Amino acid sequence: MGGNPQQGQGADPCRGRGQRRTAGVKVLMIDNYDSFTYNLVQYLGELGADVETHRNDALSLADIRRIDPAGIVLSPGPCTPDEAGICLDVVRELGDRYPLLGVCLGHQAIGQAFGGKVVRARQVMHGKVSPMHHADQGVFAGLTNPFQATRYHSLIVERDTLPSCLIETAWTERDGERDEIMGFRHETLPIEGVQFHPESILTDHGHDLLKNFLDRL
Repeated sequence: MGGNPQQGQGADPCRGRGQRRTAGVKVLMIDNYDSFTYNLVQYLGELGADVETHRNDALSLADIRRIDPAGIVLSPGPCTPDEAGICLDVVRELGDRYPLLGVCLGHQAIGQAFGGKVVRARQVMHGKVSPMHHADQGVFAGLTNPFQATRYHSLIVERDTLPSCLIETAWTERDGERDEIMGFRHETLPIEGVQFHPESILTDHGHDLLKNFLDRL
């Protein structure tokens, strides 16, 4: 399964429904109760974005439509996508309307919403730095390849279940081969995810990556 987020029986999950480009730099941050959220808010603010933050259980899809942001960021968090409040519904119901960037848990929520499986990582990463190899696409455009990034996660989107409409854009390597997925983008919708933390002080090019997202709004 994959493609457009799962929306019920008979829906083709790989069919894009078009894009809407929104003027301005109003960004909605959906906070998954994580201490890193406000580091992301700070970085985006330094880049000129006007960021409005709401907890994942404190707003509805109708609220988001009223806010009408230029883009939405799904923050990191300590839980699983199933426990991340409104996040899965945001991807499923609003992914064709608003550009989305998922970070860590947000990345996993995007993967699961499109039909991927979120599983235990081979190794728990808590503040560990790894080289990020990438395809120089989307939020990774123009970044050093590889660059160092900080990881805080025990779950990953399983490579074998990555839906065809999510294109891998970043990865770690093991013995010279691609290992764990560290980033992806939707083939037609303005949706991207990164498994690592661009807002960490130990991550290279964090501002540049987030600027790439803002530049597409």
